[in-house]
Amino acid sequence: MAETLETDVIVLGAGAVGENAAARVVQGGLEAILVESALVGGECSYWACMPSKALLRPGTALAEAKAVDGSRQAVTGSLDVPAVLKRRDSFTSGWDDAGQVEWVKETGIGLVRGRARLTGERRVEVRDDAGVRVGIQARHAVVLATGASPVTPPLDGLEQVEFWGTADATSSQEVPPRLLVVGGGVAGTELAQAYARLGSEVTMLVRHGLLEMFPRPAAELVAGALRSEGVEILTGTTADRVFEDASGAVVLALPGGELLYGDRLLMATGRRPALDGLGLEDLGLDPHGISCDDSGLVAEAGNWLYVVGDAAGKVLLTHQGKYEARATGAAIAARARGEIGFGEPPRWSRYAATADHAAVPQVVFTDPEVAMVGLRPDQAKERGIRASETSLPISVAGSALFADGYEGWAQMVVDEDRGIPVGFTFAGPGVAELLHAATIAVTGEVPLERLWHAVPAYPTISEIWLRLLEKYGL
Repeated sequence: MAETLETDVIVLGAGAVGENAAARVVQGGLEAILVESALVGGECSYWACMPSKALLRPGTALAEAKAVDGSRQAVTGSLDVPAVLKRRDSFTSGWDDAGQVEWVKETGIGLVRGRARLTGERRVEVRDDAGVRVGIQARHAVVLATGASPVTPPLDGLEQVEFWGTADATSSQEVPPRLLVVGGGVAGTELAQAYARLGSEVTMLVRHGLLEMFPRPAAELVAGALRSEGVEILTGTTADRVFEDASGAVVLALPGGELLYGDRLLMATGRRPALDGLGLEDLGLDPHGISCDDSGLVAEAGNWLYVVGDAAGKVLLTHQGKYEARATGAAIAARARGEIGFGEPPRWSRYAATADHAAVPQVVFTDPEVAMVGLRPDQAKERGIRASETSLPISVAGSALFADGYEGWAQMVVDEDRGIPVGFTFAGPGVAELLHAATIAVTGEVPLERLWHAVPAYPTISEIWLRLLEKYGL
């Protein structure tokens, strides 16, 4: 061992989630060291949230201009692909993490680069690419913020074919003439539309339905928009095998003999917690079955190991992972000071990620957008809630002003026994900006009788709130 360090808290993974955990620990008066084998800032900064949205936004801005008479006539060209990719690159800082490293330093957090492995209670060994090893001993806690890794389903021939994962698609410097997308979740759907608008001929192969985790009317609006832009969506089917033909094209063979041809294949089939190779098995823990409480504490390991973000496997969303990390960092610092114990922290305290259970906001940044928070009607009923559903098209003065021929849909789910909303979904152009108000209503458990007094400004799309409450009966 070339060097041995000591600190209060070790955080494995210097993505947005790990950074938040370490920052809260330092704000709480403790020392922290981040360990990272790749770029500081993680997937969201370089290969997920930021570059994917940067690829989507120019196409959406162009579509918005074309959707309004008067500005439509001023649009004389199509997207400038090199400019779109250059702007995307700017959001990743050209895949250079110097700025993130400087932030870590200024925040007072230590940084060790390399691959980490747990070697005992509160002990970590880090090995860099040159084989140099560093041992780190934590006085209080180790936090696993290692994110998630792609799940690639078994597909005959895939090992012999070059294919993209989502990170390849968000960082590519080329726009393939033909793109095959396997997967109909958020990432696959967003990237399908982004590349279609950049000029690719896109075909999607979806095992079940597009955006399966969202209400069907919302998902159907997105599917209709993609199809109108030339995206072919094949649902309820999978490929039997994949191969390259003599011309170098990627070919997906479907049941029944149909062949799909592409210049690139994107496998966007989900992600799972990245906990393999960390030494958890040596500590008697199952990396595929690890669980934690709302403070992130892994109780079966004792009172020192925490897991947050995608690694925790609860809600694989960056903003929710950062929220969990803030709660975990605050809990670790408070426990180190003796202010709270190691039992389950109180719901809705700053030491508990309670919103994971009841008020998770998420957005699909396609055009139209889908924004959802809380529970769908079926989820509410599964939890024993006597729930009602109110839904209607988004057709208000604000939406008519936003775009000619605006199409949208809104849903409200109500706990009838408590008289509070437990879920909202909005679908349509520009609806992401409605989501935080809905998140506040669900998180704050605002009674509908009080929510009725939250008057939406006229003429905005937010008037849909009034229409939902009126249809509900208020």
